[in-house]
Amino acid sequence: MRSMLRSILPFHISSPPPPSTHHLLLKPSPPLLLPSFRTFHSPKSLAKSPLVRLPKPATHFTSLRPYCRTPPGDHESDMQSRPCCGEIHVIVGPMFAGKTTTLLRRIQAERNNGRTVAIIKSDKDTRYGVDAIVTHDGTRMPCMALPALSMFRERLGAEAYDKLDVIGIDEAQFFEDLYDFCCNAADRDRKTVIVAGLDGDYLRRRFGSVLDIIPLANSVTKLTARCELCGGRAFFTLRKTKEKQTELIGGADVYMPVCRQHYIDGQIVVEATRIVLDMERPVVV
Repeated sequence: MRSMLRSILPFHISSPPPPSTHHLLLKPSPPLLLPSFRTFHSPKSLAKSPLVRLPKPATHFTSLRPYCRTPPGDHESDMQSRPCCGEIHVIVGPMFAGKTTTLLRRIQAERNNGRTVAIIKSDKDTRYGVDAIVTHDGTRMPCMALPALSMFRERLGAEAYDKLDVIGIDEAQFFEDLYDFCCNAADRDRKTVIVAGLDGDYLRRRFGSVLDIIPLANSVTKLTARCELCGGRAFFTLRKTKEKQTELIGGADVYMPVCRQHYIDGQIVVEATRIVLDMERPVVV
């Protein structure tokens, strides 16, 4: 057949040479199609490609929080896994909303998990004692009363502070150095800080530095109380007395939790009462 074709066709036909390396390198490749930004390649499809080597997925996770090991030579308790970074959790709400109760409950839970805890409160609040935090329902837990948070490390001791895991702060609105303390304790010292305090005063304005640490917080819990006038959800604190200073420590004899409507009505009543009392005062000539 080949000889017959040679005699008929005017050109020479020969078998094609075997492909060489040069032929493979010079062979034009099809155009590269780049995926758009909406295209998603799953790990299974990538793993089939000979050019992609993916690491083997982890079989289990021990914790969602990062942990690291302390260097050898430290005391035995520090040989356990400790968090590589701290946390800040903020609990806010009006008076009688259960902020202190929530703080003590979380502190007790941390203690039950084997972590070392300490609680700080302002020395301005001496209603139920100086060396203890007491809730409105009578729950009590020992604490350290300080005028400023910057004194805590020195008062507790450097060695005891280094072993500390969790710090609770009650009545945080009274501490002017709250922001700096929380930032250093969580970022530098790897402590978990749980803060409880009022987010607003009786005029519904910011109270202290509690709102300043919101950008630092891992979580923020907004609690509500029960309105004493209608039984609804109370978001605000109404002052029942005529004093006008921002810091006025008191209990149910001075404050009451109210809803929005009764806060507005209560402010009108309180202001009218102040006007009447001012008119009844004897004029000194």
